[in-house]
Amino acid sequence: MVDTLKNFNSIDPFTLKENVFDMLQDEWMLVTAGDTNGFNTMTAAWGSFGILWRKPISVIYIRPQRHTYKFTEHHDTYTLSFFGHNNFRKELSFCGSKSGRDYNKPKETGLTPVVTPAGSIAFQEARLIVDCRKMYADFIKPENFADLAIDQSVYPTKDYHRFYIGEITGCYMPNKG
Repeated sequence: MVDTLKNFNSIDPFTLKENVFDMLQDEWMLVTAGDTNGFNTMTAAWGSFGILWRKPISVIYIRPQRHTYKFTEHHDTYTLSFFGHNNFRKELSFCGSKSGRDYNKPKETGLTPVVTPAGSIAFQEARLIVDCRKMYADFIKPENFADLAIDQSVYPTKDYHRFYIGEITGCYMPNKG
């Protein structure tokens, strides 16, 4: 049984004062897709935030062989959970190196899955949760690389990421009290 998100405040994404480069590169995030009937999470350090189509958005990248891929494909929403510098590094390393096909990641890491107001899954221990609704998806295509060295170095086996652009529909931070 997955509980609902507790002791978090809804915040306007435009009020965030975070350094997104620091968040992604140094802090990492858990990308989670699915619902109470089934979900998976994976650690990611690639992504972006911005404005597109007059909406606040996130962009995530998932390779098709990842277990999270099927959940992202079959659900309209996903969440991004951030935990802070060096907080939960061991747990995030586990979620990035082990497959949800073989492991129950919440059970193995002790992270507590919760349901967001949008019905998505996130984690109670997060310091920031971003709820997103998919708006667009496509594969990175080798013929579109202007810098061929990227294709050769990042995709030697040609397992191109699928990227998802999601409208940010909610942001949540723990209550301070």
